[in-house]
Amino acid sequence: MNDWMELEKKYFLNTIKRSPAVMVRGEGAWVWDDQGKKYLDFVAGWAVNCLGHCHPVMVEAIKEQAAQLIQVSNQYYSIPQIQLAQLLMENSCLDKLFFCNSGAEANEGAIKLARRYGKLHGNGAYEVITALKSFHGRTLAMTAATGQPNFQEPYTPMPQGFVNVEFNSIEAIKLATTPQTVAVMLEPVQGEGGVNIPDRGYLEAVRRWCDEQNLLLIFDEVQTGIGRLGTLFGYQLFGVEPDIMTLAKGLGGGVPIAAFLAKERAAVFAPREHGSTYGGQPLACAVAYAVMKYVIEHDIPGNARRRGQELMAGLNALRGQFPFITDVRGRGLLVALEFDREISQPAVGLCLEEGLLLNPVKPNALRFMPPLIVTSEEVAQAVAIVGRVLGQIGQP
Repeated sequence: MNDWMELEKKYFLNTIKRSPAVMVRGEGAWVWDDQGKKYLDFVAGWAVNCLGHCHPVMVEAIKEQAAQLIQVSNQYYSIPQIQLAQLLMENSCLDKLFFCNSGAEANEGAIKLARRYGKLHGNGAYEVITALKSFHGRTLAMTAATGQPNFQEPYTPMPQGFVNVEFNSIEAIKLATTPQTVAVMLEPVQGEGGVNIPDRGYLEAVRRWCDEQNLLLIFDEVQTGIGRLGTLFGYQLFGVEPDIMTLAKGLGGGVPIAAFLAKERAAVFAPREHGSTYGGQPLACAVAYAVMKYVIEHDIPGNARRRGQELMAGLNALRGQFPFITDVRGRGLLVALEFDREISQPAVGLCLEEGLLLNPVKPNALRFMPPLIVTSEEVAQAVAIVGRVLGQIGQP
């Protein structure tokens, strides 16, 4: 353990299981540690670094905006904020938005907006149906929204207002709907739950049910938005439009920024009913605008789609080689490799030694979420490393 790791152990709350590497530099799909070792990054800041590390368009935007105006409160107008809002509205099905700083904040804001809608248009309805194996953030309310009991148990009793039901079951949503229900909140593809893909027709059925019952449909696109699934937003992949959508992660390409967007009918906040000190600050918005503009103009979702197909083809080839691989699933560049045994942690450790960063999303599954600018050659390199590592693990 080097000095930096010792200092982290001394000063930090013990909440994160870190891999034994101190990262100091990044470029494209690669990072370097403090010992000069180079790694192919298929974690990408947990699906954040959509343009890779230190992309020139981001670096330039940071330099330019930092020299002009970094922070001014939302008491005033700011140009980068308005430019980013216009770009998001013109390229999505939503009408109004609010900027904040993290995915958890965006989801909290979406829930507040839904509850306000319930007060005004739903006879006071306030409950939100979410799915088991979901993940919506680490705040106390979003822990209650997250359908994973192991996340909730340390903090019970949970805040009221959330009902967790089986994912992929429209019948479970129907059974959970009561006069107190105001919304259904889902990830189009569950990320932290293990890259779980909805059955064909599921999201369409949820949309119909929400329309029939006057419920809002909220899509948590914190992980699936900004090209990750091979379309600019995940809802476009499934052809189902939400009433409210949350974004974060890839929106800033590595700079903290988030947003929740709403259709006109759901945009019911009045002045002073929500706010944020840092939300929509000029620096973050200028960078996010540069990221979004580049993503759209250079068809980065298309690259994610093509490289994702190559990644899944490579992993499926490994599946034919290693019988303990039970599934390869994903969309775009959000992909999981699942095993019939709990080998994720040792596999991640061996991949680290080989120069590849991966995420052990479950004890028996690895998650691949590289930068969306990753090349065919880099995908092939990653698959080759995984193959070598699984060969070592599979040896008696």
